[in-house]
Amino acid sequence: MDYKKTLNLPDTPFPMRGDLAKREPGWVKSWEEKHLYQVIRQASAGRPRFVLHDGPPYANGDIHIGHAVNKILKDIIVKARTLAGFDAPYVPGWDCHGMPIEIQIEKQYGKGLPVSEVQAKARAYAAAQVERQKADFKRLGVLGDWDDPYLTMNFRNEADELRALGKILEKGFVFRGLKPVNWCFDCGSALAEAEVEYADRTDPAIDVAFAFADKPALARAFGLPAIDEDGAIVIWTTTPWTIPSNQALNLHPEFDYALVRVAAPQPWGTLLIVARDRVEACLQSWGLQGEVVASCKGAALAGIAFRHPLARADAGYDRLSPVYPADYVTLDTGTGVVHAAPAYGVEDFAICKANGLSDDAILSPVLGDGRYAASLPLFGGLSIWDANPKIVDALAAAGSLLKAEKHRHSYMHCWRHKTPIIYRATSQWFAGMDVQPREGGGTLRERALAGVEATRFFPAWGKARLHAMIANRPDWTLSRQRQWGVPMAFFVHKETGALHPRTVELIEQVAQRIEAGGIEAWQALDPRELLGIEADHYEKNRDTLDVWFDSGTTHQTVLRGSHASQSAWPADLYLEGSDQHRGWFHSSLLTSCMLNGTPPYKGLLTHGFVVDGQGRKMSKSLGNTIVPQKVSDTLGAEILRLWVASTDYSGELSISDEILKRVVESYRRIRNTLRFLLANVSDFDAATQAVAPEALFEIDRYALAMTAQMQEEVQALYDRYEFHPAAARLQTFCSEDLGAFYLDILKDRLYTTAPASKARRSAQTALWHVTQTLLRLMAPILSFTAEEAWALVRPGAATIFTELFHQVPVQADAAELIAKWDRLRQLRAEVTRRLEEVRAAGGIGSSLQAEIDIHAPEPDLSLLRSLGDDLRFVFIVSRCGVLPAADGALRVDVAPSAHAKCERCWHWRADVGIDPAQPQICGRCVANLSGVGEPREAA
Repeated sequence: MDYKKTLNLPDTPFPMRGDLAKREPGWVKSWEEKHLYQVIRQASAGRPRFVLHDGPPYANGDIHIGHAVNKILKDIIVKARTLAGFDAPYVPGWDCHGMPIEIQIEKQYGKGLPVSEVQAKARAYAAAQVERQKADFKRLGVLGDWDDPYLTMNFRNEADELRALGKILEKGFVFRGLKPVNWCFDCGSALAEAEVEYADRTDPAIDVAFAFADKPALARAFGLPAIDEDGAIVIWTTTPWTIPSNQALNLHPEFDYALVRVAAPQPWGTLLIVARDRVEACLQSWGLQGEVVASCKGAALAGIAFRHPLARADAGYDRLSPVYPADYVTLDTGTGVVHAAPAYGVEDFAICKANGLSDDAILSPVLGDGRYAASLPLFGGLSIWDANPKIVDALAAAGSLLKAEKHRHSYMHCWRHKTPIIYRATSQWFAGMDVQPREGGGTLRERALAGVEATRFFPAWGKARLHAMIANRPDWTLSRQRQWGVPMAFFVHKETGALHPRTVELIEQVAQRIEAGGIEAWQALDPRELLGIEADHYEKNRDTLDVWFDSGTTHQTVLRGSHASQSAWPADLYLEGSDQHRGWFHSSLLTSCMLNGTPPYKGLLTHGFVVDGQGRKMSKSLGNTIVPQKVSDTLGAEILRLWVASTDYSGELSISDEILKRVVESYRRIRNTLRFLLANVSDFDAATQAVAPEALFEIDRYALAMTAQMQEEVQALYDRYEFHPAAARLQTFCSEDLGAFYLDILKDRLYTTAPASKARRSAQTALWHVTQTLLRLMAPILSFTAEEAWALVRPGAATIFTELFHQVPVQADAAELIAKWDRLRQLRAEVTRRLEEVRAAGGIGSSLQAEIDIHAPEPDLSLLRSLGDDLRFVFIVSRCGVLPAADGALRVDVAPSAHAKCERCWHWRADVGIDPAQPQICGRCVANLSGVGEPREAA
């Protein structure tokens, strides 16, 4: 007889090979055809709302691995919250305005296009990019409202953004002024703080002499009766191009400054002034010898003027530079004296303004393209970088140069063009960090700092980072000099520069037109349509809003605007890369604090950047980039999802082909576990065949207690957004708790007992609950696999994502069960070790050929005896005796069985052949085949 046919061998259409790359697109298509997102929304209606507000990626270029990390993390959270009993909508969004798209239009169609044409082409380009990225995000298994995402270029969003500007203007946060802003010559526009990065650059470093102009005042400051010799105060700078714009000198009021007489007369004379602590280093650097004649505090030199170092080169520079005290001056390098060009430095500007310099008096000869105005003496028309060496030469010719050398230093660059930028004073619109709003309630800085304190951070270190950025940031430059962006739709008086007195009202009228026709409506608007005869005195402001204002106001334009019906304010969570402390987290906080007085979010989660297996940044030049589309097309998006979940996102996320291979192996172990579970419950009907929880075999009750404990741990980890320990726990559960222990023991009972016996139904009942639990817990991470399996568990069901986490039957004695069986697992490990030693020595083949005797001390002795003859099934041996340990130490004796092997269950038993009609099988197999069944209770 072929006894294999008498076994309950598992069967399932769930294949061992996932074939993910080929089969996943089918699930994506199925989800779209079912309108799955809407199905989930309907199933979740009425539940408590959880809102993760999507930080919009920029609509330009294909998604990269960082995008994949971000979207997968968001998807895991949304799905976990849905399964936990929340209504957790996910509205994806895109950032659509701004410089990168405008640059693409210039590349494709050239410069000089009419504004209306630029806007039309930019809108079409952004729409095409959105569709490309949308397809890739869907392919990653991300569920969301893809049919109705939010776009910052949607007409309503553009209009509501302008309305938000009107509200903060009305509250008194917005002002116009001259101020140095980060300026990119390639962009032709001011940059936000988040658009600035630093890179090394080599520039000329020069020591420059400003000749004495008021010797009597200097004599008084140094306590001397008179100063008869010529001399100069010396500055050090790495930006020679700012020298033509010098208007002041800064000294620290508390530092000591020395009047030094040099041994050899110089073009500027025999006396020089530097900080006392820098005298020796400076003289050595300049190759001079000298002695200190007198010294004084920097404060004593305040107001004393010196001649411009280029005065001898051209009469256009024949002006004086007064000394203004400044606390920011240091003694680390240089001379302890800093030259101030207020148009090109934030501190310079602030100190000069504080000392009475008016906006009109500030010299700003550098134009928006990086060239000097043609009227600038000596250097007109030159780019500032080309002018650097010529300025050094002119200073030398004028006798004002002490030293020039090349200096490598970290310098500001545009994050788009990777080119150096400068501070440049221009007339811009600002949101004031420290202005008192008309409504009271604290300044923007005070509100934002209070908001940081009220926010939960994941990981916790994000709090200190954002707090420091808010505490130290300058006023926010809202305006940009671009074409593809939401207009700052102001009417400005042609002579006075004042806003129209009805500005707030006019903004709403413009917003209504933009809501109907987009930002193009402002471009096409004739001021007479709104202003009538007043139009002759006003002009349209041409500035656009900083693109960070676009995304930074989505809490208003989306959560309270276009998608209010499926949102909530404030959002429960914002989740982005760690660079967004200075980006979207930052701008969202500021706009909300201006509009609402509080943050737009309850929590902030940040993830790190992706690096290769050696910790290096992803770079095409290094050839170490991992493209998510390629991974999806070869290994499957499920592997990317498992990699993201298994990696600690709070730091850098390492990825490489080798790392992905290990993830594939982890996935296979999980899939094989699922396949075993599905196969062994394929003929089980939980509604009619389940065994009552209290009547289950003891090991089955332990399995449920163990499963419930695991579920509690994983759900708690999901709630804290700790995914890599959650993924590790699920993998350990599959490979160790199930595969290496419970399922290993269960095979005999599942395969050899009668199909409808209590022994088998008890096992199937436990497996059914384990399957239900495991599928739901893994669904947020392995979404495609969970859906595939769910279609077999619940045929005809729309999706697993309308379910809730499974309720595992409660075991009243769960703690005792876990303690008991955890110890049995430890003992089993010792037995297995001994069996392997004997097998390796050739004493036995499989463990079932063995008969063992365990000599155990108390309490292990009682523990082992409590299972009776079922203990042999736990250890997977043919006989297991339990004896007291004579010497108090645990010992396992292993011997090969002297009996015959049962052809059906493969146990080696004395009763093989007890039934003459079936001489090849043992007594329990006879009982199981006859329908009576063997007596088993524990395992």
